[in-house]
Amino acid sequence: MKKKSHEEVEVPEQQAVEESAPLDRIQELETLLAAKEAEAAANWDKFVRERADLENYRRRTQKEKEELIKYGNESLILEILPSVDNMERALNHLDAESQDPVMVGIRMTLEMLMGALKKFGVTPVEAAPGGGFDPALHQAMGQVESQEYPSGSIAEVFQKGYLLNERLLRPSMVMVAKSQ
Repeated sequence: MKKKSHEEVEVPEQQAVEESAPLDRIQELETLLAAKEAEAAANWDKFVRERADLENYRRRTQKEKEELIKYGNESLILEILPSVDNMERALNHLDAESQDPVMVGIRMTLEMLMGALKKFGVTPVEAAPGGGFDPALHQAMGQVESQEYPSGSIAEVFQKGYLLNERLLRPSMVMVAKSQ
């Protein structure tokens, strides 16, 4: 019998189909793998975004909680300030040295209220006649011609303003001097 060379070997048709089938299967698996890798990358991206959203939510709620603690008393303080204003007005209209028991009681009550307000972070806004007008801290009720004070400065203070933890709670109501 004559030996056939390697090139002359006949491959049955079924064997040729079987050899091409693994190549098709490999290509099919590579396509599936690429799709799964893309899906995994998309899922990782979603995970990273969700994680960032969660961290942002935590920071935002922590900040809101801190602000609530820091400024939560604002409405109560705004209700108390008119009483403080009235006590100061009463004391301004009478002799500062008066030993009248009512006046002494008003002074003591005012001092206690101011001490309590200070404890919770309330401080008065600086506003004095002759001082500089700051629109961020003072509310101009009008202008008045003045030779006594320079133009643009405070001529008169109608109502004291207050800060709550360095944030404006109520502006000072003032008249602003203007040159004649």
